[in-house]
Amino acid sequence: MDMRSAPGFDLPRYLAVLPLFSDVDAAGLQRLAASSTLRRMTRGDMVLRAGEVCEAFHVTVVGQVKLFAVSPAGQEKVVEIIGPGGSFAEALMFLGRPCIVNAQVLGDALVLSVSRAGVIAEIERDPRFALRMLAGMSRRLHGMVRDVQSYALQSGLQRVIGYLLRERLDSDTAGGTEITVSLQVSKATIASRLSLTPEYFSRVLHELEGAGLIRIDKRDIHVFDAQRLAGYQPG
Repeated sequence: MDMRSAPGFDLPRYLAVLPLFSDVDAAGLQRLAASSTLRRMTRGDMVLRAGEVCEAFHVTVVGQVKLFAVSPAGQEKVVEIIGPGGSFAEALMFLGRPCIVNAQVLGDALVLSVSRAGVIAEIERDPRFALRMLAGMSRRLHGMVRDVQSYALQSGLQRVIGYLLRERLDSDTAGGTEITVSLQVSKATIASRLSLTPEYFSRVLHELEGAGLIRIDKRDIHVFDAQRLAGYQPG
């Protein structure tokens, strides 16, 4: 369902807490809110489809959005998973060309779409806004380059360990050595994100469990000692 607002949802106030819009004045936030659409979406709904022209960029307010590409043979490759507060399609919006990726929600979600026309109007009013958008796109590019380096230089085992240790930042026990990682998406989705097969991803998890480094409890992965896990070398 498309809507300009949701009951109890203050759109200008929400925009103000996003890094991209933190320096925009109240009038600018009102203008951006007026050019935005808030959508309640359910599992499987598409935010973007490859081949469609992108007329907005998007922010995941609640839930998670999967960015993925599909090969000519029909094989899916997850490019990124966008959680709450994360944005996507900024660069695609400026290109004015068909999208090269798909974006699909992974569960109940609230997605904010900020129109290209509204963004360009703000850039014309304040060129500093363009610099903030460039900074955001640069961060995403840096992350993608880091991923490519990881896939090229690290083994599958190292990628899985790296994923578990990166996720520790979202853990309530991030300050200690024992952490719990909750898998918010399916193992198949995570495997695709790491450029691994689901079978290999599960095999690595069970190897780590057999080595006494983790315990698997459905979607929760209990890491007994983050430092030991980081230094693990198979025998």
